[in-house]
Amino acid sequence: MKKVIISGLTAGIILLILSVLGLYATIWFLPGLAAQYFDPAFNSESGRIMLYYIHPFIVSMALSWFWNRFKGTLTGSFITRGIEFGLIYTLIATLPMMVLIYSAMSVSLAIVTTWFALALLQGTIAGLVFEKMNP
Repeated sequence: MKKVIISGLTAGIILLILSVLGLYATIWFLPGLAAQYFDPAFNSESGRIMLYYIHPFIVSMALSWFWNRFKGTLTGSFITRGIEFGLIYTLIATLPMMVLIYSAMSVSLAIVTTWFALALLQGTIAGLVFEKMNP
């Protein structure tokens, strides 16, 4: 259990750093996409901004538990297992949710695509951290 928590927290820190860097990269390199977040569909004035910073830890702890349960079924090298883990997470958890969000909310396909790519990146990076810390 200690390995699950330590690797989950480590992955959470890494994902938080990448998430904040990705936020700034979006503003700098994709300003048109960033402007879409000022739509009323997004609640930017609430006190819930802290959830943005907690999200990587929630994801990483859940993925750490998932890794611990199913790491034996993943085969291949260090990189292969990390990528496969990221793909499994993205296809099982993220793809259905992105389809639901796109069909029910007023968000562009570009936003949903970036969220999907972020989830794939998060899952893969978390898988690589877990492979290193909890093989």
